[in-house]
Amino acid sequence: MPRAIISPSVLASDFGNLTAECKRMIKGGAEWLHMDVMDGHFVPNITMGAPILSCVSKGVPGIFMDCHMMVAEPEKWVDDIADAGGALYCFHIEATRDPASLIDAIHKRNMKAGVAISPDTPSTVITDAIGEAADMLLVMTVYPGRTSDHLTECKITVKTGRGGQKFLERCVPKVAELRARFPEKDIEVDGGVGPKTIDICAAAGSNVIVAGTAIFNAENPEEVIAMLKTTVNTAQASVQQL
Repeated sequence: MPRAIISPSVLASDFGNLTAECKRMIKGGAEWLHMDVMDGHFVPNITMGAPILSCVSKGVPGIFMDCHMMVAEPEKWVDDIADAGGALYCFHIEATRDPASLIDAIHKRNMKAGVAISPDTPSTVITDAIGEAADMLLVMTVYPGRTSDHLTECKITVKTGRGGQKFLERCVPKVAELRARFPEKDIEVDGGVGPKTIDICAAAGSNVIVAGTAIFNAENPEEVIAMLKTTVNTAQASVQQL
Protein backbone atom coordinates (compact mmCIF):
# COMPACT_ATOMS: atom_id res chain seq x y z
CA MET A 1 0.00 0.00 0.00
CA PRO A 2 1.10 3.61 -0.53
CA ARG A 3 2.49 5.66 2.34
CA ALA A 4 0.45 7.49 4.96
CA ILE A 5 -0.30 11.15 4.18
CA ILE A 6 -2.13 13.59 6.46
CA SER A 7 -3.95 16.44 4.71
CA PRO A 8 -5.44 18.93 7.23
CA SER A 9 -8.58 20.59 5.94
CA VAL A 10 -8.14 24.35 5.97
CA LEU A 11 -11.92 24.71 6.08
CA ALA A 12 -11.49 24.37 9.85
CA SER A 13 -8.72 26.97 10.04
CA ASP A 14 -8.76 30.67 10.87
CA PHE A 15 -9.35 32.16 7.40
CA GLY A 16 -8.11 35.52 8.63
CA ASN A 17 -4.66 33.98 9.03
CA LEU A 18 -4.79 31.36 6.28
CA THR A 19 -1.13 31.46 5.26
CA ALA A 20 0.04 31.26 8.86
CA GLU A 21 -2.36 28.40 9.52
CA CYS A 22 -0.97 26.42 6.58
CA LYS A 23 2.57 27.01 7.79
CA ARG A 24 1.53 25.85 11.27
CA MET A 25 0.21 22.59 9.86
CA ILE A 26 3.33 21.94 7.77
CA LYS A 27 5.53 22.62 10.79
CA GLY A 28 3.40 20.11 12.69
CA GLY A 29 4.08 17.34 10.18
CA ALA A 30 1.40 17.71 7.50
CA GLU A 31 2.56 16.98 3.94
CA TRP A 32 -0.58 18.14 2.13
CA LEU A 33 -3.13 20.87 2.82
CA HIS A 34 -6.72 20.05 1.84
CA MET A 35 -8.36 23.03 0.13
CA ASP A 36 -12.15 22.79 -0.18
CA VAL A 37 -13.36 24.74 -3.21
CA MET A 38 -17.18 25.12 -3.18
CA ASP A 39 -19.23 26.98 -5.79
CA GLY A 40 -22.69 27.28 -4.27
CA HIS A 41 -24.11 25.07 -7.06
CA PHE A 42 -22.78 21.54 -6.67
CA VAL A 43 -22.93 22.14 -2.91
CA PRO A 44 -24.90 24.77 -0.96
CA ASN A 45 -21.91 26.68 0.41
CA ILE A 46 -19.32 28.97 -1.13
CA THR A 47 -15.74 28.92 0.17
CA MET A 48 -12.48 29.77 -1.60
CA GLY A 49 -11.43 29.95 -5.23
CA ALA A 50 -8.32 30.32 -7.34
CA PRO A 51 -7.41 33.86 -6.14
CA ILE A 52 -7.17 32.70 -2.52
CA LEU A 53 -5.25 29.57 -3.50
CA SER A 54 -2.83 31.72 -5.45
CA CYS A 55 -2.19 33.89 -2.39
CA VAL A 56 -1.57 30.83 -0.24
CA SER A 57 0.79 29.35 -2.83
CA LYS A 58 2.83 32.55 -2.93
CA GLY A 59 2.86 32.83 0.86
CA VAL A 60 3.82 29.22 1.48
CA PRO A 61 6.41 28.21 -1.15
CA GLY A 62 6.37 24.51 -1.96
CA ILE A 63 2.96 23.87 -0.44
CA PHE A 64 1.12 20.81 -1.79
CA MET A 65 -2.47 21.98 -2.20
CA ASP A 66 -4.87 19.04 -2.31
CA CYS A 67 -7.74 20.84 -4.06
CA HIS A 68 -11.15 19.24 -3.48
CA MET A 69 -13.34 20.69 -6.21
CA MET A 70 -16.94 20.64 -5.02
CA VAL A 71 -18.10 22.44 -8.16
CA ALA A 72 -20.80 21.87 -10.76
CA GLU A 73 -18.56 22.20 -13.81
CA PRO A 74 -15.12 20.89 -12.83
CA GLU A 75 -13.86 21.16 -16.41
CA LYS A 76 -14.08 24.98 -16.19
CA TRP A 77 -11.59 25.44 -13.39
CA VAL A 78 -8.63 23.20 -14.27
CA ASP A 79 -6.52 26.00 -15.75
CA ASP A 80 -7.34 28.47 -12.99
CA ILE A 81 -6.43 26.04 -10.22
CA ALA A 82 -3.25 24.98 -12.00
CA ASP A 83 -2.23 28.62 -12.45
CA ALA A 84 -2.95 29.22 -8.76
CA GLY A 85 -0.48 26.52 -7.74
CA GLY A 86 -2.77 23.55 -7.17
CA ALA A 87 -0.89 20.26 -6.94
CA LEU A 88 -3.85 17.86 -6.96
CA TYR A 89 -7.23 18.52 -8.60
CA CYS A 90 -9.92 16.23 -7.18
CA PHE A 91 -13.31 16.44 -8.88
CA HIS A 92 -16.60 14.74 -8.05
CA ILE A 93 -17.56 12.03 -10.48
CA GLU A 94 -21.20 13.07 -10.01
CA ALA A 95 -20.38 16.45 -11.58
CA THR A 96 -19.01 15.33 -14.95
CA ARG A 97 -20.11 13.21 -17.88
CA ASP A 98 -16.59 12.55 -19.13
CA PRO A 99 -14.22 11.81 -16.24
CA ALA A 100 -11.57 10.29 -18.51
CA SER A 101 -11.17 13.48 -20.55
CA LEU A 102 -11.14 15.56 -17.38
CA ILE A 103 -8.36 13.43 -15.91
CA ASP A 104 -6.37 13.95 -19.10
CA ALA A 105 -6.89 17.71 -18.92
CA ILE A 106 -5.70 17.77 -15.30
CA HIS A 107 -2.59 15.77 -16.14
CA LYS A 108 -1.80 18.09 -19.05
CA ARG A 109 -1.58 20.92 -16.51
CA ASN A 110 0.91 18.89 -14.46
CA MET A 111 -1.45 18.27 -11.56
CA LYS A 112 -2.37 14.97 -9.98
CA ALA A 113 -5.96 13.94 -10.68
CA GLY A 114 -8.35 12.80 -7.97
CA VAL A 115 -11.85 11.34 -8.29
CA ALA A 116 -14.30 11.82 -5.42
CA ILE A 117 -17.57 10.08 -4.58
CA SER A 118 -20.27 11.42 -2.25
CA PRO A 119 -21.88 9.30 0.50
CA ASP A 120 -24.81 8.14 -1.65
CA THR A 121 -22.64 7.22 -4.65
CA PRO A 122 -21.46 3.58 -4.85
CA SER A 123 -17.75 2.96 -5.28
CA THR A 124 -18.50 0.84 -8.34
CA VAL A 125 -19.25 4.06 -10.23
CA ILE A 126 -15.46 4.42 -10.37
CA THR A 127 -14.68 1.96 -13.14
CA ASP A 128 -11.39 0.11 -13.32
CA ALA A 129 -10.30 2.34 -16.21
CA ILE A 130 -11.09 5.58 -14.36
CA GLY A 131 -9.52 4.32 -11.16
CA GLU A 132 -6.31 3.37 -12.92
CA ALA A 133 -6.13 6.71 -14.74
CA ALA A 134 -6.60 8.75 -11.57
CA ASP A 135 -3.82 9.38 -9.06
CA MET A 136 -6.11 9.43 -6.04
CA LEU A 137 -9.60 8.28 -5.10
CA LEU A 138 -11.60 10.12 -2.45
CA VAL A 139 -14.41 8.61 -0.41
CA MET A 140 -16.53 11.23 1.34
CA THR A 141 -17.63 10.21 4.83
CA VAL A 142 -19.87 13.27 5.22
CA TYR A 143 -22.10 15.08 2.76
CA PRO A 144 -19.97 17.62 0.87
CA GLY A 145 -20.63 21.26 1.59
CA ARG A 146 -23.38 20.76 4.14
CA THR A 147 -23.75 22.20 7.62
CA SER A 148 -26.34 21.74 10.36
CA ASP A 149 -28.68 24.01 8.42
CA HIS A 150 -28.82 21.42 5.62
CA LEU A 151 -28.46 18.13 7.47
CA THR A 152 -30.18 17.51 10.78
CA GLU A 153 -27.87 14.64 11.72
CA CYS A 154 -24.80 16.91 11.61
CA LYS A 155 -23.17 18.12 14.79
CA ILE A 156 -21.22 21.33 14.20
CA THR A 157 -18.18 21.64 16.43
CA VAL A 158 -16.23 24.43 14.74
CA LYS A 159 -16.52 27.91 16.17
CA THR A 160 -16.77 29.35 12.69
CA GLY A 161 -19.65 27.01 11.77
CA ARG A 162 -17.75 25.27 8.96
CA GLY A 163 -17.22 21.52 8.75
CA GLY A 164 -17.54 19.25 11.77
CA GLN A 165 -20.22 16.91 10.38
CA LYS A 166 -20.89 13.52 11.92
CA PHE A 167 -18.82 10.69 10.45
CA LEU A 168 -20.86 8.32 8.26
CA GLU A 169 -19.54 4.84 9.00
CA ARG A 170 -21.70 3.32 6.27
CA CYS A 171 -19.32 4.84 3.70
CA VAL A 172 -16.27 2.94 4.94
CA PRO A 173 -16.92 -0.32 3.03
CA LYS A 174 -16.43 1.70 -0.16
CA VAL A 175 -12.85 2.34 0.91
CA ALA A 176 -12.28 -1.39 1.30
CA GLU A 177 -13.84 -2.13 -2.09
CA LEU A 178 -11.62 0.42 -3.81
CA ARG A 179 -8.51 -0.78 -1.97
CA ALA A 180 -9.17 -4.32 -3.14
CA ARG A 181 -9.25 -3.15 -6.75
CA PHE A 182 -6.46 -0.57 -6.50
CA PRO A 183 -3.89 -1.85 -3.99
CA GLU A 184 -1.24 0.79 -4.87
CA LYS A 185 -3.53 3.80 -5.31
CA ASP A 186 -3.76 6.75 -2.90
CA ILE A 187 -7.21 6.49 -1.28
CA GLU A 188 -8.41 9.44 0.75
CA VAL A 189 -11.18 9.75 3.31
CA ASP A 190 -12.72 13.12 4.10
CA GLY A 191 -15.33 14.04 6.67
CA GLY A 192 -15.60 13.57 10.41
CA VAL A 193 -12.22 11.85 10.58
CA GLY A 194 -10.19 12.15 13.77
CA PRO A 195 -8.75 10.10 16.63
CA LYS A 196 -12.12 8.40 17.29
CA THR A 197 -12.72 7.33 13.69
CA ILE A 198 -9.24 6.86 12.21
CA ASP A 199 -8.99 3.16 13.13
CA ILE A 200 -11.88 2.05 10.95
CA CYS A 201 -10.67 4.20 8.04
CA ALA A 202 -7.13 2.89 8.24
CA ALA A 203 -8.27 -0.71 8.60
CA ALA A 204 -10.39 -0.35 5.45
CA GLY A 205 -7.35 0.74 3.47
CA SER A 206 -7.30 4.54 3.41
CA ASN A 207 -3.80 6.04 3.38
CA VAL A 208 -4.61 9.74 2.83
CA ILE A 209 -6.42 11.23 5.80
CA VAL A 210 -8.28 14.53 5.71
CA ALA A 211 -9.04 15.94 9.15
CA GLY A 212 -10.19 19.44 9.95
CA THR A 213 -11.49 20.23 13.41
CA ALA A 214 -9.64 17.28 14.95
CA ILE A 215 -6.32 18.89 13.98
CA PHE A 216 -6.93 22.64 13.86
CA ASN A 217 -8.85 22.73 17.14
CA ALA A 218 -6.42 20.45 18.96
CA GLU A 219 -4.20 21.80 21.73
CA ASN A 220 -1.26 20.00 20.10
CA PRO A 221 -1.97 19.56 16.37
CA GLU A 222 1.38 17.89 15.76
CA GLU A 223 0.44 15.10 18.17
CA VAL A 224 -2.84 14.49 16.34
CA ILE A 225 -1.08 14.44 12.97
CA ALA A 226 1.49 11.96 14.29
CA MET A 227 -1.24 9.78 15.81
CA LEU A 228 -3.24 9.66 12.57
CA LYS A 229 -0.14 8.77 10.55
CA THR A 230 0.94 6.09 13.03
CA THR A 231 -2.51 4.49 12.92
CA VAL A 232 -2.40 4.25 9.13
CA ASN A 233 1.13 2.82 9.19
CA THR A 234 0.13 0.24 11.81
CA ALA A 235 -2.89 -0.85 9.76
CA GLN A 236 -0.73 -1.19 6.67
CA ALA A 237 1.83 -3.26 8.54
CA SER A 238 -0.92 -5.60 9.77
CA VAL A 239 -2.19 -6.15 6.23
CA GLN A 240 1.30 -6.87 4.92
CA GLN A 241 1.77 -9.57 7.56
CA LEU A 242 -1.32 -11.47 6.38
